[in-house]
Amino acid sequence: MAAHRFGVVVFPGSNCDHDAYHAVKHVMGQDVRFLWHKESDLGGADAIILPGGFSYGDYLRCGAIARFSPIMKEVVRFANAGGHVMGVCNGFQILCEAGLLPGALLRNASLRFVCREVHLRAENTDTAFSNALTAGQVLTIPVAHGEGNYYTDRSALEELEARRQVVFRYCSADGALTPESNPNGSLNNIAGIVNRAGNVFGMMPHPERSMETLLGSDDGIGVFQSVIQALSRRETASVEV
Repeated sequence: MAAHRFGVVVFPGSNCDHDAYHAVKHVMGQDVRFLWHKESDLGGADAIILPGGFSYGDYLRCGAIARFSPIMKEVVRFANAGGHVMGVCNGFQILCEAGLLPGALLRNASLRFVCREVHLRAENTDTAFSNALTAGQVLTIPVAHGEGNYYTDRSALEELEARRQVVFRYCSADGALTPESNPNGSLNNIAGIVNRAGNVFGMMPHPERSMETLLGSDDGIGVFQSVIQALSRRETASVEV
């Protein structure tokens, strides 16, 4: 089966775009191209990645200006049509600002930038971004952010939990959900969520930085493998129809 086409959006201030490109192209063997923030065409991409960084210098709020980039009009249209969109760190913040994911990412509870490896527990493995993992599996993936504290109101939080939209939670090495394992104060130790439709996903940790054991961990492969498998299944289903 032919490789799938990924688009990695590049905003002024993005700094994880090449990491995402490397993960998709050189580790996963897929087609990928960069999409500049001023473009208005996604180039026939099957999946879009909004990478980490400091888009537009994080002025106003993280992701607040990037949300109005010309390319984001197409990303929103693509997502609303069922296209797979993945936002990492700053990409997660942008997806929340764009209204594609609920909630917001606030300043870390410590008021300090956090840059270290964390453990994540896979909560829902029935999504397009986690289907290659097993429920309860613990991953080791780094974080690097100053505003990763996931917050939403009580009713929205209850809905997220009830609809199983929480994909990853911060945990200890043995999978326990503890305050100490939460690097930023996120509600319910939330590290990654999907939208109701299941095609838009955001996470604060960086799976693209955990693709090779030489660099400490290859646990991020499962996230990208999940997307590829989801795209392949969709492609097979469309052919059968």
